[in-house]
Amino acid sequence: MPSTSHLLADARADLLARLIRIEGQAKGIRRMVEDGRDCLDVLNQIAAVKAAVNALSGEMLETFSLYCLRHPEAFSSPEQAIEQAVRAIVRSGR
Repeated sequence: MPSTSHLLADARADLLARLIRIEGQAKGIRRMVEDGRDCLDVLNQIAAVKAAVNALSGEMLETFSLYCLRHPEAFSSPEQAIEQAVRAIVRSGR
C-alpha cells in the first residue's frame, strides 16, 4: 500500500505547505476566540479553514488515485489498486 513517502517530492512539498497554512489558520482562530473577537469573524475564518481542508483533501485524493492507476504493482493485484482508488473517491464524497 502506498504511503505519502511514495509521493513525488513536489507533491509532498505542496501538501506540507498547505498543511502549514491550515495550521496557521487554526491557530489564528484560537487566538480570535481567546481575544473575544466577533462571532461572524470567527465563523468566516472557520469557513476558510474548511475550504482549505477540502482543497487539500481533493489534492490528496487526486494524487492517491493517480498513483493507484499508474502503479498497480504497488498493490497485491491491479484490481486492488482500482478498489483502493474507488474507495478513496467514495470516502471523500462523504
